[in-house]
Amino acid sequence: MNNTYADVFATVLGENQIKINEPMSRHTTFGIGGPADCFLIPKTAEELCIVTRLAHKYGMPVFVLGGGANLLVRDKGIRGVVIFTGRLQKIEQNDNLLKVSSGVSTAQAARAAYDSGLSGMEFASGIPGTIGGAAYMNAGAYGGEMSKIIVSATTCDRKGDLITYDSRDIRYSYRHSLFMENGEVIVDITLSLKPGNKKDIKALMDDLNNRRRTKQPLEKRSAGSTFKRPDGHFVGQMIEELGLKGFAVGDAAVSEKHAGFLINNGHASCEDMLSLIHEVQKKVKAEYGVDLHTEVQIVGEA
Repeated sequence: MNNTYADVFATVLGENQIKINEPMSRHTTFGIGGPADCFLIPKTAEELCIVTRLAHKYGMPVFVLGGGANLLVRDKGIRGVVIFTGRLQKIEQNDNLLKVSSGVSTAQAARAAYDSGLSGMEFASGIPGTIGGAAYMNAGAYGGEMSKIIVSATTCDRKGDLITYDSRDIRYSYRHSLFMENGEVIVDITLSLKPGNKKDIKALMDDLNNRRRTKQPLEKRSAGSTFKRPDGHFVGQMIEELGLKGFAVGDAAVSEKHAGFLINNGHASCEDMLSLIHEVQKKVKAEYGVDLHTEVQIVGEA
């Protein structure tokens, strides 16, 4: 084990919570990515804040990882520290408010809302990744969006201090939040939901998830929808009209099921996926005059 990382974090985390040269391909829904120098697994908010403070104190670059969805890690991996939030798993209900730790999966949070007879999370029941990641990027689907149900978020700053934001201060817009700018780590979020009929809530969740299974390549490794929706256009429709379904660079391919999804057919590298993304962007620009911007976050050493 690298003594520098071990010495810094061993006073806070157990040996099994510190991994050196950990392949990021194990932790992304794409199944792509080289090694992280140091991969940390805090189990509590307190541990999360302490390791965040220590990493910044010693000048280590920090990347925060939730469920690994919506993420493409470069083949050379990530320098510095990756802090994995997936072990933060608390869910607390207070009337129509649901306080959810950032490591809880979005699907699990939606299920908890259903179990409590609360409506408003149905749209998110099939969104991959964690609730922290969904809050970070203002994830949405089927007319719903995280910004519409989040009332507050608690974060950890570079000093390891907890800060609570009212939803009005998070600067939500399409697939964007303040947290993309300030580098703070989301610890938990509070959702404001509405009492509902459990039968109706389940019926809507089942309907939306059936639509996903029918239309999206859930059986393949992907990062979800690859491109942001440009005004006045449907991404999948443009790519399909160009005859690009099945188009591939190495094992990176445009899904035959939904052209808006790029998939890893087995052993795609990040370079394969980036080349595919650029080819699709180039062809869409040439035919439609539309700039496609990636919804997927691309990180790591080039």
